[in-house]
Amino acid sequence: MEGTMMNSLPAVKFEVTVQEDGSILLNVPFSPGKRVVVFVVQEQDAEESAHDLVHASESSTDFWDNSYDDEDWNNA
Repeated sequence: MEGTMMNSLPAVKFEVTVQEDGSILLNVPFSPGKRVVVFVVQEQDAEESAHDLVHASESSTDFWDNSYDDEDWNNA
C-alpha cells in the first residue's frame, strides 16, 4: 500500500479562563485575515480524569471474554 501525503496544519493550544461576560481573548500567531477553525473543550479536573481512566481500565477487559473469539482461537 502506498503512503499518502497529508498536508500538515499548524496548531496551537491555549489554556484560558472564560471572562465574566462569557468571552475569551486569544492572541494567535497567524496572519491577519487568515481563516482559522476553533474548537473549544472544557477542561476536566484531575479527579474526573483519573475516574475516567480507572473506569476504562475496568470495563475494557470484557472485550476479551467472548465465546466466538475463544472458538476461533481454539480452532486456529
